[in-house]
Amino acid sequence: MNIGFDGKRAANNLTGLGNYSRSLLAQLLKLFDQNQYFVYTPKVTKNPKIIAFFESHQLQLKLPSPGSIKLFWRSFSIKKQLIQDKIDLFHGLSQEIPVGLRKEKIKSVVTIHDLIYLRHPEYYKTIDRYIYNKKSEYACKNSDRIIAISERTKKDIIDFYAIPEDKIEVIYQSCDDSFKKLTQLDAQKKVLKKYELPDKYLLNVGTIEPRKNLLLVIEGLQAINHDYKLVVVGKQQAYARIVKAEINRLNLNDRVIFLEKIPFEDLPVIYQMATIFIYPSLYEGFGIPIIEALYSKVPVIAATGSCLEEAGGPGSIYISPSNAKELALETNKVLADKELQKNMKEEGLKYVQQFDNQLLAKQLMNCYLKTLNGKFTSC
Repeated sequence: MNIGFDGKRAANNLTGLGNYSRSLLAQLLKLFDQNQYFVYTPKVTKNPKIIAFFESHQLQLKLPSPGSIKLFWRSFSIKKQLIQDKIDLFHGLSQEIPVGLRKEKIKSVVTIHDLIYLRHPEYYKTIDRYIYNKKSEYACKNSDRIIAISERTKKDIIDFYAIPEDKIEVIYQSCDDSFKKLTQLDAQKKVLKKYELPDKYLLNVGTIEPRKNLLLVIEGLQAINHDYKLVVVGKQQAYARIVKAEINRLNLNDRVIFLEKIPFEDLPVIYQMATIFIYPSLYEGFGIPIIEALYSKVPVIAATGSCLEEAGGPGSIYISPSNAKELALETNKVLADKELQKNMKEEGLKYVQQFDNQLLAKQLMNCYLKTLNGKFTSC
């Protein structure tokens, strides 16, 4: 088969959708090298990690043809190149597909990561919500098959777009393989010294924005064992000022460490040295940081209300995203009980095996084949 991919994120994003796209492509190449894989992107970021990925994998990288308007290329002009490349199936990796693929008899699959901009519009600008919604709604209604990254996202697609349930397949995500390897003591000592990390700390990873709900952790921290500090890894948005104001008000400045722009190779080490991973997000499409923590053998405390139970499994602990006292109580319970920590680590590592990259790649290829054979319904 000739399979085409929307590669904008793979060729430009270092986290999130970029990691998802590159991991997916790498596994397909490894397991199904009989196919030709074409990656379409308006540009390629000059980053060593991204450049190395494309240099080391047998992917056909496709940029806009001369005269194409890049702003509209992914939505319209790309079709000519797909036809020229004799693409059998096109996979929109990030919630959109080109207009008119069905007319050209090119089968299509789209991955929908979340519809948070519809479920919680207060977190997005009006223009952003409008654009995101138009693209994802068109993709859901005009693709041959939809991949939802969680049961929660599948439900949202049905609720908001009235898509038939049997058009949607849930295929989970995994994380980078570096989180699955035990880091060496020398690497741990180096990272501890580099970022001046304490020996005992709780960890939170993610963009510092309202939806991630870091304020709840800060409010609970004052009642959590004072031997433990909180390490926060993530890009700081305007919400960070509110968080820091609360830290000042509660006199917790000596207990919170903010890290930003961390090299990706240091992140697994930071995870594996943490005592507990705390992720009280108000709403997620899935929750890859939880997967990273489970593979890192770190107990997880997350919030109810979206899909985090799907990511964390029965061995993790879930609290109300609005109850700081409950968060503190559960955190202290885990900190005080070594046997509980051991059980959470073992159960978490066992549960997370269902998100193995090879298993998910096989599920994805099965989805492709059934889509091409016309065994799925479409709108």
